Amino acid sequence: MKSDFRLVLAGAACALLASCALHTPLPDLHADVPAQWRNAPADAGKLGPAPDLDAWWHAFNDAQLDALIQRALAQNLTVQQASLRLRGARALQHRSGTQFMPQVNFHTFSEPDPAATTSYYEIGFDAQWELGFFGRGLGNARVAAADLQAAETSVTAARVSLVAEVARSYVDLRAAQARAGLLDRIVDLRERDVELARTRLRLKLATQDDVDKAAGELAQARADAAEPAAAIAQAQQALDVLLAQSQPDANLASAAPQPVLGAVSFAQTPADLLRTRPEIRQAELDVLRAAGELGIARADLWPKLGLGGTLISSTRMVGDIDRPNKAIPSAGPMIDIPLLDWGARHDMANAREAGLQAAVLGYRQAVLEGVAEAESALAQWQRDQARADAAHARLALADNALTRAQTLRRIGLADDADRAQAGIAQAQAQLQASLAQRDAAIAFIAVYKSFGGTLPPLAMQ
Repeated sequence: MKSDFRLVLAGAACALLASCALHTPLPDLHADVPAQWRNAPADAGKLGPAPDLDAWWHAFNDAQLDALIQRALAQNLTVQQASLRLRGARALQHRSGTQFMPQVNFHTFSEPDPAATTSYYEIGFDAQWELGFFGRGLGNARVAAADLQAAETSVTAARVSLVAEVARSYVDLRAAQARAGLLDRIVDLRERDVELARTRLRLKLATQDDVDKAAGELAQARADAAEPAAAIAQAQQALDVLLAQSQPDANLASAAPQPVLGAVSFAQTPADLLRTRPEIRQAELDVLRAAGELGIARADLWPKLGLGGTLISSTRMVGDIDRPNKAIPSAGPMIDIPLLDWGARHDMANAREAGLQAAVLGYRQAVLEGVAEAESALAQWQRDQARADAAHARLALADNALTRAQTLRRIGLADDADRAQAGIAQAQAQLQASLAQRDAAIAFIAVYKSFGGTLPPLAMQ
């Protein structure tokens, strides 16, 4: 008996050693990325802390935008769908975790004897416990962890996209409302310019060509003034969809100042991007899942080991129903040894290994694409910010020109036509500054969308 017990212990030890030896290691996901952003501000003194991925929109200092984003995060249907899928993934992970735990079942069964003279009714319990040796347990855990964290990543991706789209639609709405007001003002100034041109024509101080030119510019101004209405309706409709509401928000109907981006600076190396972009995290999880599938495929090349037992009572239905038999227990090891499958299991292992290699390449591709997108967004933000600064500088010059024209008009060195032209130039400068401010804000939003969002740590290695 002692020798048999020692053989059992030796066999169990060998199985455990083989199980450890067959664990599939995760590949090194090193990716070559530059040490610093190439398109960040050149002055290192302008760099601040790492980007605020949780509340970056506060840089606009707009309370209404903050409230819209909070409502959208609570009401948006896409985020709610992703959250429900996450709940389902958590339930499935728990289910997957029970695969290598003891299972106990109760059953009843009736069966006639071969002579067809009576039948037997069985009542019993059976128990099974599959042991996740040879890397099968770890592979199963990796697949389950990858699926769960992929659902978590989907929630983050939905939130990142939602916040960016709400901020962009709000910026578009306020810019369109500002544009509508400025274009209406330009129409009023153009109408005044036409009246002045006709007056000058009556006084023989202008020609019909001057009147026609002013009338043509008025017609163009009226055509331009019709454009913002469609942009306003489009932005409002986009916000309604993002907020999951069927009626427009009354608080957004009246014009309000455009969001103004405050002083923003940040420092982050491209390597840090690996912790923020949902696409890169998803590619990382694809590697984890592929490694788990490869581990399961390799484990299938080896026997499945487990423990099992039953406790059954069988009663003859004819002539013995009042005297049921005693329950009969049985227990022992469960061994499933694959003998001949014409190489199917090896083919599956080879396929899974190729899938893992492809997933590693996909991860590297996701890193390259993520860095490229962020670099492009940073470069666009720098250009649009420079354009906004130049537009505001031109607006300051136009303001000065209008002030001078008004002063000259008061002292009799200029007429109403000169003052009207200066007013039109100033309104056009305001329009260009508004458009440049909108573009810079949208570029800033694109930068943070390219960074991603705060992700949960990778749980399974």
